[in-house]
Amino acid sequence: MPTVAPFDLEGHCIAAAFLDDIPFFALADGMVHWLDHGQKSVKLHDGLLSATTTANNDLMISGGEDGKVMTLTSAGVTAELASVGKKWVTSVASGPQGAVAFASGRNAWVRFADGKTKEFAHPRSVEGIAFSPKGMRIGVARYNGATLHFPAADGTPTELQWDGAHTGITFSPDGAFLVTTMQENALHGWKLVDAKHMRMTGYPAKVKSLSWSAKGKWLASSGAPAAIVWPFSGKDGPMGKAPLELGTRGNSMVTSVCCHPSEDIVAIGYDDGMVIAVRFADAKEVLLRRPGKGAITSMAWDKEERRLAFGSAAGDCGVIDIAG
Repeated sequence: MPTVAPFDLEGHCIAAAFLDDIPFFALADGMVHWLDHGQKSVKLHDGLLSATTTANNDLMISGGEDGKVMTLTSAGVTAELASVGKKWVTSVASGPQGAVAFASGRNAWVRFADGKTKEFAHPRSVEGIAFSPKGMRIGVARYNGATLHFPAADGTPTELQWDGAHTGITFSPDGAFLVTTMQENALHGWKLVDAKHMRMTGYPAKVKSLSWSAKGKWLASSGAPAAIVWPFSGKDGPMGKAPLELGTRGNSMVTSVCCHPSEDIVAIGYDDGMVIAVRFADAKEVLLRRPGKGAITSMAWDKEERRLAFGSAAGDCGVIDIAG
């Protein structure tokens, strides 16, 4: 039976993460708390808006209302990577070779490992940013579509048009597909080799959480009373195929999804604080946490794949040990 170590904090949890296998919780007030032989805390921003971790989970990268892009190590050491003055840094992404991308207003920047930065201006505000897993390339979500840039080259960006407001962005692990969340209750995707469109609609609510399965064959999403999991194993992605609907609950919405690092299993968090794990193959469910305070906003697995950190909109955080 899974065991839960609760960690009660005050405020909205933007990101739950493991840094070097230590659970960290970044809150909207700019405080980051972690559990390493007792509770420790640091003030990272005057208002934190976005946070992510590097691929090998040794650094947290965050953007704030104070216009700063910061890093935090598992030992609690902070450093300022960049500043955009009085503007808000609304999204951050970690890329290959130590590169970091961040966005504020209509602009996106890539900061390379040597400290050099490159700026990309857009006609409308940048709502989300992500690195492609293949090569040095970024995608930004914007009004009426997405834009792809190669930061190391001076080429023309690739424009992917689709009417509407695009609010978040992710590349498939093989780099073949790009998917955005939208202001309407839908996802939109492009097959990058030919810019073919993929429409993923029918959600009763906005999709705020996306997670790719270990081998990239599935994309799990929130925004319904079940985790909606789209198949991406064929060359045309989910087109013409029905998604899996996992962990269906009639009276509760899925607010966060987090696929297991190696197995075809997804952790699903709901708006009443409940967390379950579901296997794709047979939809078998395991209860990981009973309902609590606030909607689940973020989850992350540790390197050993046995612990799951979670945070909620009410600061009701903790770590679930699935091995008990």
